[in-house]
Amino acid sequence: MAAYEMNFDGLVGPTHNYGGLSYGNVASQSNSQAASSPKEAAKQGLAKMKALMDMGFKQGVLAPQERPDVAALRRLGFTGSDVEVIQRAAREAMPLLVASCSASSMWTANACTVSPSADTADGRVHFTAANLNCKFHRSIEHPTTSRVLQAMFSNDAHFAHHPALPAVAQFGDEGAANHTRFCKGYGDAGVEFFVYGRSAFDTRYPAPARYPARQTLEASQAVARLHGLSEAGVVYAQQNPAVIDQGVFHNDVIAVGNGEVLFYHQDAFLDTDKVLTELGDKLARRGGNFQAVCVPGSAVSVQDAVRSYLFNSQLLSRADGSMLLVVPEECRNNPSVWRYLQQLTASGRPIREVRVFDLKQSMQNGGGPACLRLRVALNEQELAAVNPGVVMSDALQDTLVAWVDKHYRDRLSEADLADPQLLTECRTALDELTQILTLGSVYPFQIA
Repeated sequence: MAAYEMNFDGLVGPTHNYGGLSYGNVASQSNSQAASSPKEAAKQGLAKMKALMDMGFKQGVLAPQERPDVAALRRLGFTGSDVEVIQRAAREAMPLLVASCSASSMWTANACTVSPSADTADGRVHFTAANLNCKFHRSIEHPTTSRVLQAMFSNDAHFAHHPALPAVAQFGDEGAANHTRFCKGYGDAGVEFFVYGRSAFDTRYPAPARYPARQTLEASQAVARLHGLSEAGVVYAQQNPAVIDQGVFHNDVIAVGNGEVLFYHQDAFLDTDKVLTELGDKLARRGGNFQAVCVPGSAVSVQDAVRSYLFNSQLLSRADGSMLLVVPEECRNNPSVWRYLQQLTASGRPIREVRVFDLKQSMQNGGGPACLRLRVALNEQELAAVNPGVVMSDALQDTLVAWVDKHYRDRLSEADLADPQLLTECRTALDELTQILTLGSVYPFQIA
């Protein structure tokens, strides 16, 4: 049976703003308090989705969260009507209001971890929503994320959904941003690669000194157990603590993989040779030929990798076996990165083409092409079971662009988050969106 990798991109929400909420994410912090353009951000994301669809890649869309999250503010002691809750939070605790308005669910690489049916014990596609408990503004996402995913992948015969892991530091889980799958073909049994920043219970493992390690070994192991993965199909690797302290807050800021290829910076992992050997051996036993493409620090420094988001790119397979690398405009604007990419595509190695996209609104908040998408490998039967309302088409693209034009603001500053009208605008937009995407009632205001 034929199988495909489908990318589900996060639709940028109406409250897209630069709150500087993500400690350890250099771009997020450096652009804090700048004015954003939600309309431009959403259209940049939709343009990328449309372009990849036009190139023949299977593309879907994942809906944003309800924001402001009034329920989260109520749990923190703010009372009264919804408008009064927002106004009181603005007066007494503006950082909490900003957090409750975060549009960070746009980065669907953090939505969950996905294991295809070819890898799992029960032969279903498994989803575990990420708890994202390292940051308050993200820790409130997973209940709605779970409802949206269940509305998208609702057929129990093909799909299995797991709730987020316990919301404690020992089980910090950041989803697919720290997970990669290698395989000969998308329908073949593969090797799932879990990258963690620290161990919660074993002090023998090193940890970063400056910035937090968001993913724990124990969380990765728990997800593998929930998904019914075999030992022969799993590899765990520790991220280099030194690069976390340089702003590499997720593995997808320093490495990206697809098919049989891992594209990574030489400083990405601890015990790199051991990791590569294990990946190669386990993939070989599953019929694959593992290929590692290492970017030396002499060609691209960690700092330039973080500035450009070279590795926060999409690595996509072409029909002829070659691979396409989708990168943000910042890569072309960085001389050392662009020079390396020209050499890479001319070398005859698997990555033979680079496509550049303008994703400035997302990049300024710390998320590039890879952050914006969730990869789901599906066979033909599973693909047919996906909610058709979330599958990108020319008609859906046109509808969503018109929806953005109708509901989104051109400019949003921190002060605008206290505007009670913003809540009304967001709920009106999302209520219409659930009808467009045929999701049913997934938002708190719809099911209260």
